[in-house]
Parts: sequence; C-alpha cells; structure tokens
Amino acid sequence: MSTSTPVIRLLLVDDEPAIRRAIRTPLTELGFSITEASRGEDALHLVQSQTFDVVLLDLNMPGIGGMKTLKRLRAQAPRLPILMLTVRDNEEDKVLALESGADDYITKPFSIRECIARLRSSVRRAQTPERSEDAPLLIGEICLLPARHSVTRAGQPIHLTRKEYDILKYLMLHAGRSVTYSRLLAAVWGAEYREEVHYLRTFVHQLRRKIELDPARPRYLLNDPYVGYRFAEFPEEDGTGPDAFDAPDPTRPHVSS
Repeated sequence: MSTSTPVIRLLLVDDEPAIRRAIRTPLTELGFSITEASRGEDALHLVQSQTFDVVLLDLNMPGIGGMKTLKRLRAQAPRLPILMLTVRDNEEDKVLALESGADDYITKPFSIRECIARLRSSVRRAQTPERSEDAPLLIGEICLLPARHSVTRAGQPIHLTRKEYDILKYLMLHAGRSVTYSRLLAAVWGAEYREEVHYLRTFVHQLRRKIELDPARPRYLLNDPYVGYRFAEFPEEDGTGPDAFDAPDPTRPHVSS
C-alpha cells in the first residue's frame, strides 16, 4: 500500500505568465497537480468541469476580475479553499477579499515557502471533519475546553473574562486564518460594533498578557497589519509563523519609553 502524500490539485488563476511559472515549477516538483487559468471566466468553467482541492486566485486581472471571480467561485463551491494573491500595500482589497469569502491571502512579492505552507494549511482545514461544539481546542500549549468554559497553558489554568474567552475561542476555531477586525467584532460584540476596533486593541492586549510567555513577541495571537488577527496554527513547528506574520499592530498607537 502506498504511503505517499496525496496529490493536491491546485487551480492557479493569474494573468501574469511569470507569476504562474514561478509558482508552477516548485509546486509541481513537490507533487502538486497544477491547472492554470489566466482569467476569472476560465476559472469558473474549470471549477464546474473539474475537481480541485484549492484555488490560488489573483485579485487584479482583466475580464470580470478577481473579486467577482471569488464571489462566483464561493457561490459555486462553498467549501473549496480559495487563497487570494494581492499587492502588499492594498489593505482594503485584503479585507474585502476575506469578507467576500476568501480563506486566506498571499501578498506579492511572496516566498514560495510561505505560499506552500498556506496552501497546505487551507487544504488540511477543508478536509478536517467538522468538530462538535464541545470538542477541545488544542494548539501548542494552549487548550480551550468549551464544555467547561476553561483555558489552560501547559496545563496551568488561565483566568479570562467572558469577552477574552470569546475572542480566543473564535480565533482558535479559525486558527491559521486571518480574521478581519470587523468579523471578529461582529462575532463577539455584535454587528453594530464592526467599526469599534479600539475594543479589540484593548482586549487583545490583555489576552496576550495572559496566554503568551512574552506578550511583546507573541507566538499565538498574531497581527495581520491593517486587516485583523490570526491565531497561529503551528506556533512551534511552523517556520513561517510569528517572525513572518507578526508585524506591528497598526491599530495600536506607538508608545515610546
């Protein structure tokens, strides 16, 4: 019986041949099966006629464009992981993509290592059976037990307020994904609080003090600049973790000592 890693079927949608080539070559060598499209219209037809494990979709393309393609793909295939390729400085596009159904985003320029890690994580999450509401959440040394409404770090109890617990639970349920400020606010406080980012700044600051060994260099609760927060999926093993994703929080005022 073969024990080789299953082939990941990737639909790569980008109008730039150089970008497609840069992604195709290393991923093919690692066993990915790559199907390419240069326009959103072609991607929609391919998803209707073929089966894919994940889509890597450029945001800025001719034709119907990446955002409309994303929305139509999400309607066609609700559980299909879709990662967006975006320009680094365009935070509004990142937020809009995540709010429109993207599972994650990769910024240009990007590292192939990061790209592969994000793709594999998205596929793994999509293939994981849905957990029950009371199933424990264990990531690194952090364990959250919904049935007991309790949290421990390395077996030691952590005392959280109700809002801190709700934030932590939501982020752990979506570990590895960037959760926008507005989505997290709506989930914890309600839709009318979508713009109250200062709420998050205060609570995340307190939460980091309780769950992180060094709150100034968080390993678990990471910030995606101008977009939202991300709970590290593999805080100890993932080489693309805190150093790669934890840039300064743009919602937090700079304080000099």
